[in-house]
Amino acid sequence: MLDELDDGARIGVWTALGVVALLLFGLLGGLAIKQVNERKAAAAAAKPTAAMSAPAAAGADVLLDVPLTGDLAGTLYFASGVATLGADTADAVKTLATAVQAAAPRKVVLSGFHDATGDPAKNAELAKERAKAVRETLKAAGVAPERIALRKPESTTGDGSNQEARRVEVRLLP
Repeated sequence: MLDELDDGARIGVWTALGVVALLLFGLLGGLAIKQVNERKAAAAAAKPTAAMSAPAAAGADVLLDVPLTGDLAGTLYFASGVATLGADTADAVKTLATAVQAAAPRKVVLSGFHDATGDPAKNAELAKERAKAVRETLKAAGVAPERIALRKPESTTGDGSNQEARRVEVRLLP
């Protein structure tokens, strides 16, 4: 077929074939890049569990920056401006420790929350200290320290009261 065409037509056919080939290679390359990015995202989503099994640096608390997931085992509430559990939370702490111990192979993630009033940096630090207090309470109740991880503190917004915002949620990861 190409033997019958003049030089100009032959160049046009080869140019068209080249453009089609470039489009196909571009499409296949784009799909390959998309698949690689999806695998990276899936690997990043699996990292929190791996990060929890690695020991923390000496004296440093590793704060997971992951979505709030897992089964809610319990919630502990705190008074304004303090990071210590009140005496009125003893029953809640016992129930929570029992639930965590019953789920022995599962990892435990502590999520500290704070309200939106005041200095956000100080509130975040207070939420972190509250999560640490719950961690120490769980360790004292016999929960292995390597099972417990802290999640980055979060400000609570919405219709809830400030009292409900000052909490630590305990979640069990699969």
